[in-house]
Order: sequence, then C-alpha cells, then structure tokens
Amino acid sequence: MKLEGIHHITAITSDAQDNVDFYAGVLGLRMVKKTVNQDQPTVYHLFYADEKGSAGSDLTFFEFPGVPEGRAGAGDVHRVVWRVGSRDSIEFWEKRLAENGVEPRREGGGLVFADPEGLEHELAVVEVDDEPLIADHPEVPGELALQGFHAARAYAASPDSSDVLLEALEFERVDGGWEARGDTRGGLYIYDEAPEERARQGAGSVHHIAWASTIDEHPQWRDRAIAGGAEPTPVIDRFYFRSIYFREPSGVLFEIATLGPGFTVDEPLEQLGEKLSLPPDFEHMRAEVEPNLRPVVNPRQG
Repeated sequence: MKLEGIHHITAITSDAQDNVDFYAGVLGLRMVKKTVNQDQPTVYHLFYADEKGSAGSDLTFFEFPGVPEGRAGAGDVHRVVWRVGSRDSIEFWEKRLAENGVEPRREGGGLVFADPEGLEHELAVVEVDDEPLIADHPEVPGELALQGFHAARAYAASPDSSDVLLEALEFERVDGGWEARGDTRGGLYIYDEAPEERARQGAGSVHHIAWASTIDEHPQWRDRAIAGGAEPTPVIDRFYFRSIYFREPSGVLFEIATLGPGFTVDEPLEQLGEKLSLPPDFEHMRAEVEPNLRPVVNPRQG
C-alpha cells in the first residue's frame, strides 16, 4: 500500500482574477473547477491542473479578498516544484515569465520564481516514467509545458520529529528528502531549514498539501496516520474526492485525498471550470453565495 504521490496543493490568494490571469494565463494551466471553500462557502475555491483535471497537477486556491500577503515559516510548504521535460523548456519559461513581469532565477539547473503574491515555484527537468500531466494553451507548446508536480519543499525547525509518521505513511527516504511513490506516480517531500521569522498565513502562502490514495485504500491510511502518532479527522466527503486531514510534526497540514470520483462528476470534461460548480450539499445556497462572489474571466474562454 503506497500513496500515489502528491494529489494537490492548496494555497491562498487575495484576488481571484489576478490568480486566474497568472495560473491559467501565464503558466498555461487549465482552470478545471470553479467552486467554493466547503468549510467557508462564501469564498472561491479555484482548481488548476492539466487538461483532464488530474491529481498530481492540481494547484488550488482559496480566495480571501484583500487578505495581506503571507510569509512562509516553520511548518509551511514554501515552494512548489514542477516537472518539465527539457532544457529548452527552462529557457522557454525564463523568457515567458520575464515578458510577463516575473523575475525568474536559475538555481541548480532549474528555474525559480514567485507568483504575484509571493508563492514560490521551481521548474525542474526530471526524468521519470510518470505520465506528463499537460494542459493545452495556445501560447505554450505541449513539449515545453508544465508536466505536474515533482516535489514540495517545507520549512521545519526539527525535521527528524516527522520520521515516525512519514515511515508509517510508507514514505521512503531518498537523497535530500522523502518520496511517496505508488504504482502510477510519485512525489517528493523535502525539508529546508526554517527562517527565523515566524510564519504568517496570507496571500501567497500554502494552506495544505494533499497526498493521493486509491479509494479502496483510503480508510486504511487513516489507521496508518494514527499509528504514526497523528490525529486525523474522520473521512470527509468533498464530493470530488474524499479526504482526511492532520498535521505532521513539523506543523505542515497534510491531507490524504482519493483518486476520484474526480471533476467530471458534475461537468463534462470539455467544459470543466466554465461555471460555478456547487456540490449537491451546497446547491441550495447558490442564490445566496453566487451574487457575493466577484465574477472572474477565464482567459481560456475569452
């Protein structure tokens, strides 16, 4: 029983339209679901991924309008690492980001940059057998596009304190970090030394990271988390997937989410993300919720 790499990573934005413009417009991801935060349904929950809305490429954002910028510190994921296929891709993104007002820098053979609210990203040339998870975009050739998550980097004051839990969750030690690798996909979790400044959650900060489980094995992962010393929530049905949540000892909020039912459960694949989708338990709130959400223009539909 193994986790199938990273399922999704969820962060915070203060402005949904600016967020859409950057991730769907500049980075070329597909907005595959426009819905609400199920724990606070007055705010957006936006999902960006590959063309099919696949786990492993799914970066999501809660919009809290006007919230100040956050600051990553101990207990935070501070960098999202994406796979790309070649050096040509690095050169393409270095130029494209600069043309869109972003200042990338070369680091260790990859490219590091931040989104307009300070969330840090890295593009890394990675050779693995995992399927490349690519979105279609008229300005981004498929062979140069982002290919899904490779890793998440987190700040920790005492990373060794997480060993027991990560081992219980069947992560394996690799050079520089831990790997969750299943039958179809893998993802890395890497610790960095925490800065002295305390973390401050806000725009541009990561809220949680989710790891992928098959539906059949999902209840067993809750037992594994308990055996590793965590205190997971009961299984929560998020409609698009099922989830459990717990903090690992470094302070990072973990989720284990199922591979399915998926985003096509309430929209056809061709129309993902085009309208506000509300899970059945929230549909009765549409008349109350939708008028209070600022409309966003998806560049894919423009």
